[in-house]
Amino acid sequence: MKAATLPGQRRPLRFLVAGGVNTAFGLAFYPLLLWAMPLFHSHYMVALLVAQAVCLCFAFATYKLGVFRTQGHVLREFAAFAGYYLFNYALNWAALPLLVEAGGLSPVLAQFGFSLLLIAGSWFWHSRVTFKERR
Repeated sequence: MKAATLPGQRRPLRFLVAGGVNTAFGLAFYPLLLWAMPLFHSHYMVALLVAQAVCLCFAFATYKLGVFRTQGHVLREFAAFAGYYLFNYALNWAALPLLVEAGGLSPVLAQFGFSLLLIAGSWFWHSRVTFKERR
């Protein structure tokens, strides 16, 4: 006989799947934006801003609806979700020019490396702050 699973038991697996989808989307969106819009070749930081806004909304939807499956509280959750990423975006805005201009890395490679760091802390923040079950 199969044991019943609790509602949150599969959440880590759903988080990994959503993280993979969000990572693939985010890693693809920035270079595609650079490729599709020649203006962004020299204005890669504007492309980063556009990519971050689009990817933030996409990621929030996948985590809220697909992973944590919370009801209501959209504004509070989005504020906490965005707060985590805005802090990381601020770090990204400082790191990307240093990595590109001073380090000589391509914008895509520099962004990829920074994205790996972002992934590490997101589970803890989102499970304990953003989508924390409130009783």
